Amino acid sequence: MSRFEYRKQSHNPPKLLLSVCVFILILFLFIQGISSVSDSTRQRQRESLENAIMRNVTYCYTVEGAYPESLDYLKDNYGLLYDEDLFFVDYRISGANILPDVTIIEREGK
Repeated sequence: MSRFEYRKQSHNPPKLLLSVCVFILILFLFIQGISSVSDSTRQRQRESLENAIMRNVTYCYTVEGAYPESLDYLKDNYGLLYDEDLFFVDYRISGANILPDVTIIEREGK
């Protein structure tokens, strides 16, 4: 009849500690993976924005014979859209027939 008797199983503290440590390690690796994917996505967004701006600038020059005078001109007339909370775009012109200087800066805290 001893096989039907209920015995309290004591938890082995080293096994419990090992389980908690493994869980924390897996959680840490998961968070690091998400952060890495997020950084990669932002880098791709930045590259895509840079390509879109340069494509619109050259298209405007081709069609109108002069580079756009401002970034707002590209937004209004050529459909340029981007997340202004995520990126700051510095657009500086030097002249009507000189390629503008475009600098894209990622905003912190986003």
